[in-house]
Amino acid sequence: MITTDDGVRLWARRTGSGATPLVLCHGGPGIRDTFGELADRLGDRHTVYRWDQRGCGRSEGRDGGAEAYTLARAVADLEAVRRGFGLERMVLLGHSWGAYLALRYALDHPRRVERLVYVSGVGVGPEEEWRPAYAENFLRALGPRRRRWEELAALPDPSPAQERKQCVLRWATDFADPDRALQQAARMATPWYAGGIHTDAGRWLGAAKRAEDPAALLARCARLDVETVVVDGALDLRPRSAVDSLVAALPRVRRVTLADAGHMPWEEDWHGFRAAVTG
Repeated sequence: MITTDDGVRLWARRTGSGATPLVLCHGGPGIRDTFGELADRLGDRHTVYRWDQRGCGRSEGRDGGAEAYTLARAVADLEAVRRGFGLERMVLLGHSWGAYLALRYALDHPRRVERLVYVSGVGVGPEEEWRPAYAENFLRALGPRRRRWEELAALPDPSPAQERKQCVLRWATDFADPDRALQQAARMATPWYAGGIHTDAGRWLGAAKRAEDPAALLARCARLDVETVVVDGALDLRPRSAVDSLVAALPRVRRVTLADAGHMPWEEDWHGFRAAVTG
C-alpha cells in the first residue's frame, strides 16, 4: 500500500524485472486497475508499477464530495505512488482517462517523466467535439444488446451483479473483434470488487476535466520537453481526430495508429503496441 499526503491508502503493486520503471495509469475515472496481463507481458523490458486510483478497487476513498476528487488530487496521488516506490524518473503510460491523468502529471512534473505513452485518450479539446459521435458509435456497437444495457443502466440501485453486467456490455464495445468482445470485457471485469464503479468519482473528475481551459493546456503542452508517443486504435469508437490538436502542440511527439485495434489496442495488436511502448 502507498499512503498519500492526506492519509489515503492506495493499493499498488510492483512486477517485472526490466531495467526501466514503467508506471501505469488505468482508465475510468471511477474504475479499478485492469492492467494485470499487460504488466506481466511488459515485465521483461520494464519493472512495472500498477495502482488503483483513490476510491476504486482495492484503494481507500475519502469523504468530502467533489473536493476530494479533483485533478490536482489525482496528480498528487500519482506523485505519491512515484515517491512511495522511490522512483527518480519513470516511463508513464496512461490509458483513456488515465492518458489525461498521465499528461497532466507530466505537465506538472516533467523532470520525473522519462517518456510519456498516451494511449486511447481523447485530447484536451472541448468534449462536444467528440462526444456526440462517440455516443452514436456506442449505441450502434451495442447492436442487439442495446435494450438489455438500457434496462441495466436505468436501474436506480443495481446489485453488484447487475452493475458488473452493465459494465461488461459497455466495455465490450471497446474491443474491435465482435466475436471475442464479450469474453474480453468479462475478463476485464474479473474480479469484481465490492465497491464496483465509483460513479461519483467518475462524475466529479469528468466535470473537472471539462472545466479545464483547452487553450491554456495546449500552451503548456507546447512547452513540454518530454518524449511522447501517442498510441491510437483506428477502430476506437471515440473519434481519433479529438487528439489532433494535442499532437500538433507537443514538441517531441510520435503518433502510432494501429489499424486493427479499438480502444484497448494491446488486446488486438500486441506486437504493434509493444513496439510503440518500448520504442
